[in-house]
Amino acid sequence: MKNLALLLTLLFPMSLFAQRITPEEYIQTYKDIAIREMKTHKIPASITLAQGLLESGAGNSALAREAKNHFGIKCHKGWEGDTYIMDDDAKDECFRKYRNAEESFKDHSEFLSGRSRYAALFDLEITDYRGWAKGLKAAGYATNPKYAQLLIDRIDLYDLTKYDKIALGQMTDDDQLPDIAPEDELLELAYSPNDRSVFELVDMTAEKRFIYENNGVRFVFAKEGETPEGLAAAFGLKYKKFCEYNLLRRPDEMVFHSGDVVYLAKLKNRNWKAKKYTVQEGETLRDVALRFAVKPERILSKNSLKEGTRLRAGQVIWLR
Repeated sequence: MKNLALLLTLLFPMSLFAQRITPEEYIQTYKDIAIREMKTHKIPASITLAQGLLESGAGNSALAREAKNHFGIKCHKGWEGDTYIMDDDAKDECFRKYRNAEESFKDHSEFLSGRSRYAALFDLEITDYRGWAKGLKAAGYATNPKYAQLLIDRIDLYDLTKYDKIALGQMTDDDQLPDIAPEDELLELAYSPNDRSVFELVDMTAEKRFIYENNGVRFVFAKEGETPEGLAAAFGLKYKKFCEYNLLRRPDEMVFHSGDVVYLAKLKNRNWKAKKYTVQEGETLRDVALRFAVKPERILSKNSLKEGTRLRAGQVIWLR
């Protein structure tokens, strides 16, 4: 086995086996640098993070991994640092190479603030991220005709403007995440939709019970007084799995009520119909997860939220 491991190491670069960084992990890793650069060079942190996400593939590109270059900056005339050669718009193009990612972020700031072609950007309001995105495209930062919209989409998707607010002193780092909810808020309360007609009827059991789908997850509507243990047995599911599907922490203490949604399979990693959702008064993470049949841990990850976060009314939650 040791010989096999050695052979694989020789044949394949270790970077091929490296775990990919998620966009959320990338943001959490570099947000403080982006905030610091905004304070120093007056470039919106949201723009810096969005460009980093886009140009480096959230830190997963070869250029980012091997050259620590997160912004696709080429050598250009006057560059005296290390270089990295790779094919881009043309073959064997020269890119700047850094010792670490922080050097790349700093050079990105100096690159924008030190060139006359980007001077007009600094006449914009520092909170005008849409103007900055469009200005970068107009100034020729990238050739992709959709470059500005790609930046704007990432800023909106990951709510990156909160880091602009932190840099401006309008918000603290602690304010960016909602409070942590006590366990008592996680008591089992099933999702009971007002309108059943929105769900697709997909099957019927031998006992004449209709089975529906929500986000591709099969479920039934509970009858008054049914219990988790009884329903798990009725549908041939392991009790532990059934409780996991329905996010039940204290299943022995609850009964379902008529019209409650009871899932018969595990929730999905994303919702294929709804892109985002505005939290209603009193809703918890579990409520949103059951409403859209999306795993709560995936909702947390997609929204850069800590485990146990208390959602707030009016908060926009991304579901995919």
